Amino acid sequence: MIRVKLLVQISLAIAVSLGAVAGANAQQAKLSAAEIVNKNVTARGGLQAWRAVQTVTMSGKMEAGGNNRPALPMPGGRRGAQVAPPRPTAQVELPFKMELKRTRKLRIELEFKGQTAVQVYDGANGWTLRPFLNRTDYEPYSAEQAKAASDQSDLDGPLVDYAAKGNAIELAGMEKVDNHDNYKLKVTLKNGYSFHVWIDAQTFLETKMEGTPRRLDGAYRPVEIYMRDYRQVNGVLIPFVLETRVQWAATIPGRKQIQSVTERITIDNVIVNPKLDDSLFSKPRSEVAARTPDSLNPSGDALKR
Repeated sequence: MIRVKLLVQISLAIAVSLGAVAGANAQQAKLSAAEIVNKNVTARGGLQAWRAVQTVTMSGKMEAGGNNRPALPMPGGRRGAQVAPPRPTAQVELPFKMELKRTRKLRIELEFKGQTAVQVYDGANGWTLRPFLNRTDYEPYSAEQAKAASDQSDLDGPLVDYAAKGNAIELAGMEKVDNHDNYKLKVTLKNGYSFHVWIDAQTFLETKMEGTPRRLDGAYRPVEIYMRDYRQVNGVLIPFVLETRVQWAATIPGRKQIQSVTERITIDNVIVNPKLDDSLFSKPRSEVAARTPDSLNPSGDALKR
């Protein structure tokens, strides 16, 4: 799977499953982890087809800013009284464009209220522009952002050529995802970072993945991403709908209630192997410097004055 989860350095993230129901342990599974991965890669188009993919661009819309949490019991209120979540419930759809190039180069542009947020990663270093937060110039990635980009910007995902990439795969059992049997795989990247991927036992396509938790209500919450609507593009299968869920148990005096936030990414267009110049992924020119006309400051004297 193309690692669309990096889209959410801006507004989304991925992490541990809370909702799946265990159906079997690893000893009950009929296939080994390696066999499951081989079937997954075949179902997605085959190893050679993915090795031939050098660049990908995709565009679509991303939901953000919404809140679909249920109302909570009102502490100290009359019996059965409810209180709505404090945040607005409306979501907005933000147009985005993502460009990927081997090895691990990535560029994301996200439009919001007439402004464009940008993330650029050259395979080792990254920069971000967030005008909607009044950040008017490119800033280097934090150490946490750089690590996430390194983990997540792999064009074809962690399962394709996993051994050559230094990734380790283990079978962690079987679980239900949307009432379908799924193999649960533990993936450990070369740098030691680990997460789980769920593979449908019939189609052998990824249905769910976990990754980095999201901070909500003052704490880091586990997050899931669901992959749906697979379509073939130039011989490889790509999910065109990705649904991110953050779900946790809120503690209310006398009881607990499940809270959740759901966001969806809908991909409208995918192009495999477009021509992408390396300059797209290099360190961007300073926006502040770009707004300083040379004619007004040919030698820096004006600034000195």
